[in-house]
Amino acid sequence: MKKYINYAILLIGMIFFNACSKEDIPMTSTVDVAGEWMVTVDVVDGDKVYEDPFGYGQLMWITYNTSANNGTEIWVDDLKSFWETKVKVPCNVADRTFGSATPVQNAYYDCQVTVSDGKITPGGTVTPSGMPADKFECYVTYSDDEDGYTYYVHGYRRTGFVADE
Repeated sequence: MKKYINYAILLIGMIFFNACSKEDIPMTSTVDVAGEWMVTVDVVDGDKVYEDPFGYGQLMWITYNTSANNGTEIWVDDLKSFWETKVKVPCNVADRTFGSATPVQNAYYDCQVTVSDGKITPGGTVTPSGMPADKFECYVTYSDDEDGYTYYVHGYRRTGFVADE
C-alpha cells in the first residue's frame, strides 16, 4: 500500500510541476516592426508641410506580419480611417525600416500606393501623457490622388492608456 501512495504522490508532483511550467510565446518574424500606431497625417507639397489639413487628428494605423512569416514584408493598414490603405511592403526588421521604392497594389480597392522611408524608432517620441514610446513615420502617395500630394504619416506606438488615445 505504501508503494501505491508513493507513486500517487510522485504522479501528483509531476502533474503539479508540469502545469506550472511557463512556455515561451512564439513571436512572429516581424515583431519589432509590428504594432498599433496612433498617427497624424500631414500633407507635403514641395517644401511646404501642412499639419493635419483634413482635421482628422489622431488615427490608428497598424503594421503586422504577412502569412509568409518570412521577416521581409509587412502589411501597412490604415483600417480604412484615411485613404483605405492596406498594402504589403518590404521591411528590414534589424533596421526597423519598411517601404517600397515602387508602387504596390492596395488590397482595399484598385489603387497603387507607395509607402517610402518607413521607420520605427524605439523610444523616439513622447506620447500625449508624457511617456516615451516608439516613433512611427513614413511617406505615402496614392495613384488616385488628384492633387498628387505626398502624405507624411507619423506618430507613436499605441499605449492603450486613455490619455494617449
